[in-house]
Amino acid sequence: MTERIRTHLFKIVTVVLILAAAGGLIARLNGVTRTELVNRTGQTFETGVVTEIIQDNLQEDGSRAGQQTVVVHMTSGERQGEDLITTSNSGYLFGAACKEGMKVVVLQSVAGDTVITSVYSMDRKEIIIGFAALYILALCVVGGWKGVRGALGLIFTFVSIIYIYLPLVYLGYSPFWVSVFICVITTLVTMALIGGLSRKTAAATLGTVAGVIIAGAAASAFSALTGITGWNVSDIESLMTLQQVNDIQVGGLLFSGLLISALGAVMDVAMSISSSMQEICEQNPHISRLELMAAGMRVGRDMMGTDSNTLILAFAGTSLSMLVMNYAYDLPFLQVINSNNIGIAVMQGLSGSFGVVLSVPATVVMAAYIYRAERKKPE
Repeated sequence: MTERIRTHLFKIVTVVLILAAAGGLIARLNGVTRTELVNRTGQTFETGVVTEIIQDNLQEDGSRAGQQTVVVHMTSGERQGEDLITTSNSGYLFGAACKEGMKVVVLQSVAGDTVITSVYSMDRKEIIIGFAALYILALCVVGGWKGVRGALGLIFTFVSIIYIYLPLVYLGYSPFWVSVFICVITTLVTMALIGGLSRKTAAATLGTVAGVIIAGAAASAFSALTGITGWNVSDIESLMTLQQVNDIQVGGLLFSGLLISALGAVMDVAMSISSSMQEICEQNPHISRLELMAAGMRVGRDMMGTDSNTLILAFAGTSLSMLVMNYAYDLPFLQVINSNNIGIAVMQGLSGSFGVVLSVPATVVMAAYIYRAERKKPE
């Protein structure tokens, strides 16, 4: 058996073992019994199609007020196949501006022969799944085989968050360390799929983990100095209920989310630098370690110019509604800068950007030692 075949088999076995371990963990966590927080006996969400508008709530100025009364042909649930007369509120969070032929989700409460229904929202599942499938298709078509691997890595990351991260946090494990674990395994699988099991993948993986940990350390330092913690989030009242019932460590969720948010940007920087340094080594096999590090830093500095803004703009974008409200009410600067919401947004943006920026030297150093160690063996 040639060395190349043995190496290829080793890579396949390693990936299979990682996926098998993740699958076993998912199967083990899939049996978590969740405490019922709200009594939903007899209450279900079913699908239907609007067949008639009995009473509309459209105003002369084009706005809607009050309720619509509509006929919905049920396509699932106990009343499947029946036509039910129900209402649809004109709220921004619930209800829908119903039209004939629109697919809707109906909140249905059944108690004996009594059925109480209301339109919960437009049925968007087909559109959402369709857009996701279209993105995966575009990724595969444009990226070719690399795109297919990237899509598999994306799917693995999504599955890990839903079926590993959430159950572990629900069981009371530290959200921070669970997120570190998720970042490590998703980075390993994604990097292995994209770059294969190679020194390039090893350098990129180590750089990514270092960047994510740096982001967490920066957030912890910011929290200690400013007094902003995971207990200052806007939905803390609902989270306190989860802590009292299930002993979930809600205080760590803020920092846990920060690590996961920073993962994608840090991974991009680490893989780009690692790949560039490998190419430099292949083009100039006699380059010294210090020269390689200097070249890697030049590549990294060029990336910092754009990637340093990535997370700051991302978190600023999610805070625009809050910023507009502050601007409209003409709040004093001291009130705005010292509010918990602004402090959390600043902490998330800056801490994540710390991870992105400092992952550059971390990846450069690790890649330089890995690649030069590889080059010294033949000598």
